[in-house]
Amino acid sequence: MAVDGIDVVIDRGERFGLLGPNGAGKTTTMRMMGALSPRDGGTLSVLGLDPELAPRALKRRIGVVAQETTLDLELTVYENLVVFARYFDVPREDARRRAAELLAFVGLTERADDSVERLSGGMRRRLQVARALVNRPELVLLDEPTTGLDPQARHVVWERLRELSAGGTTLVLTTHYMEEAAQLCDRLVVMDEGRIVGAGAPGELVERVTGAEVLELRVEPARASLVAEALGPRARGHQVDGSLLLLFTDDADDLWAQAQRDSLPAQLQTSRRATLEDVFLALTSRSLRDEGPY
Repeated sequence: MAVDGIDVVIDRGERFGLLGPNGAGKTTTMRMMGALSPRDGGTLSVLGLDPELAPRALKRRIGVVAQETTLDLELTVYENLVVFARYFDVPREDARRRAAELLAFVGLTERADDSVERLSGGMRRRLQVARALVNRPELVLLDEPTTGLDPQARHVVWERLRELSAGGTTLVLTTHYMEEAAQLCDRLVVMDEGRIVGAGAPGELVERVTGAEVLELRVEPARASLVAEALGPRARGHQVDGSLLLLFTDDADDLWAQAQRDSLPAQLQTSRRATLEDVFLALTSRSLRDEGPY
């Protein structure tokens, strides 16, 4: 079962994130919201509509940025927008005006007459975002919006999405970049095996699940359990990855001092602030660094 009885309410104008490992049910959830996949139980309302009962009406009010590139390579950058606008019965002159506005919005005005094949990966992603906006959607679904982009291109997309949100558009996105989730999401859920295992604002999740800090220790794998059990009462939780022991705590320095007082067989690797990556690890026992795009 891809999605197993999740229960979530997304507010209008919110930037909402779905995090989770491969197969967690994120994309399936997005597809059900976009009237692209049926559900076999429960209720679902998107902009007040049931996606299965009113798919055409819903699709006219939403925009979708799929994970894979779906641009028409045979058309120019400008033509991709104008032709797509016609699918929503936007009058020709309005479509042309809207295309010009959107190209300016995503910084592609000077590339309007270029073929899509001549665009960089970052430019193609920005064009996909622009195309998803031709019908002035109230809700935009973004599945891994910056996958494969370099940091500079990623930040450009982030800025465009922030501007879009500031205008009142609701954004729902999946991502495997923790910085992206922290930067863009007002609130998010962590999914695993089709269920929601954590929910809240990024900062709230970190504080509630892991505490403020993480103590990373190097230990012999055979002794990891011994060290974890000794420090466990003073920690919020722990994870073992080979010879690396991560201890979630509100005070990493105090916990390391305790390990030294107890002469535990461990070496300090680092102490640092906790992040969403640690929340993900604590809730799913998996690292997003090992997941890659999904």
